[in-house]
Amino acid sequence: MSITQAQSAQSKSSFLPMCIIGVLFFIFGFVTWLNGSLIPFLQIICQLNEFQALFVTFAFYIAYTVMALPMSFILRRTGYKNGMALGLAVMVAGSLAFILAAQSASYPLFLGALFILGTGLTILQTASNPYVVLIGPSESAAMRISIMGLINKGAGVIVPVLFTALVLSGFEGFTAEHLAQMPEAERTAQVEALSNRLVMPYLMMAGVLLALVALVKFSSLPELEFEQEADQEKGSIIHFPQVVLGAIALFAYVGIEVIAGDTIGLYGAGLGVQNFAALTSYTMVFMVFGYLIGVTCIPRFISQEQALKGSAIAGLLCILGVVFGSQQSTAIADVLWGWSGIPVLPNSVTFVALMGLAHALVWPAIWPLALEGLGKYTAQGSALLIMGIAGGAILPLAFGKIAHVTGDTQAAYWIGLPCYGFILFYALKGHKMRSWS
Repeated sequence: MSITQAQSAQSKSSFLPMCIIGVLFFIFGFVTWLNGSLIPFLQIICQLNEFQALFVTFAFYIAYTVMALPMSFILRRTGYKNGMALGLAVMVAGSLAFILAAQSASYPLFLGALFILGTGLTILQTASNPYVVLIGPSESAAMRISIMGLINKGAGVIVPVLFTALVLSGFEGFTAEHLAQMPEAERTAQVEALSNRLVMPYLMMAGVLLALVALVKFSSLPELEFEQEADQEKGSIIHFPQVVLGAIALFAYVGIEVIAGDTIGLYGAGLGVQNFAALTSYTMVFMVFGYLIGVTCIPRFISQEQALKGSAIAGLLCILGVVFGSQQSTAIADVLWGWSGIPVLPNSVTFVALMGLAHALVWPAIWPLALEGLGKYTAQGSALLIMGIAGGAILPLAFGKIAHVTGDTQAAYWIGLPCYGFILFYALKGHKMRSWS
C-alpha cells in the first residue's frame, strides 16, 4: 500500500470516531457553558452575592479534581468506549437531580447536581481527549482538537441564547434588587416561577443524554489500545515533567477560560449591560474564531508550540486591556461591534470577550505536547491533565472573593496575569522538559 493510500485509509477509519466524539464535545460545551447563564440566574433566585454565586463553577469543576484518577482506573477496566457510555449515564442522573433542585429552589441541591454533571463529564473528557490525540498523526493533533473545540464552543455560543429564550423569556430586566423589594408572598411566587422554568430544559437534556448512551454503547467506535506504545521505564506519571507542568498550565488555562466565559455576565450586569445572561456568547464567538485559526493553520502555517506562545502573549495583552479599559463604549468597541448590529459593549467588557480568542488554542496545543512519549502511562497522564480542570473551580472562586472584598470586579481580572504567564513558560520551556534534573 502506498503512503497516499495508507493516509486515505487512516482518514476513512478515523472519520466515524471523529463524528461520534464530535457529538460528545458538543455535549461538553452545552453542559459546561450553561454555567455562565446559570450564575446570574441562580444569583437572583437564591439571593446570592458574587462570591456565593461562583460556587456554581466550584461545584462543577472540582468534580474533575476529585474524580479524575478514579475515572482513569475505571477506564482501564471498562475500556474507553464503555467508559464514555458510563459518563453519559452519570450525566443523565445529574440532569434529573437538577429538576429536583429547581422544584425546591435549593442552592445546595443545585450545587450537588452540578457536581454529578461534572463527574459524568470527567470520565468523558478523560477518555475522549487522548482518543482525539492518538487517532491520527501527532503533528496534526492540535488541529483535530481544534475541530472538537470548534464544536464545543459552538455549543457555548448557542446555549446562553437558548437559555435566555427558554428560561428568562418574560423576565427581562428582572434583578435581585427587584426581587428583594417585593412583598414576601409575591417574592416566593416569582422565585418558584423562575425555578420551574428549568424543569423542562433539563428533562429534555436527560432524554438527549440517554439517547447518546445508546449511540455510544452500540456504535462501531473502535477501542484504541493507547498502552501499546514503548515504555520509557519511568516509575510513575510524576516522572514526566511535560505532563505535570502541562496539568498546571491547564489549571491556569481552564481557570482563566471559565473566568472569561462565566464572569462576563456578572461584570456586564454590574455595568448595566442589557441581556447580561447572553454575554457568555460573546466570549464563545471569539473562541470559535480562535479554533478556526487552529483548524486552518495548524500544522500548515504554525506549529502547536507557536500557537501556544501566541495564545499566552495575546492573553497577557487582553488582561491589561480589561483592567485598564474604559467602562464605557469607545472606538475599540465600536470597531468590533458597530458593523454587526450587535449591542456595543464597554471597552473593558470587550476585552473580557476577546480573551476567548486569545486562549482558544491553549487546550488543543497543550494536550499533544504533554502526552508525547507517555507510552503505557497515557491514561494516567490524561487523568492528570483532566485534574488541571480544577482551575475552573478554584480560580473563579478566588476572582469572586477578590471582587466581593474589594468591590472592584474590574480589578479582579488581574488574576489572569500569572495564569497566562505560566502558559507562556510552558510554551517556551516546560513542554520540552523530560526530567526534573
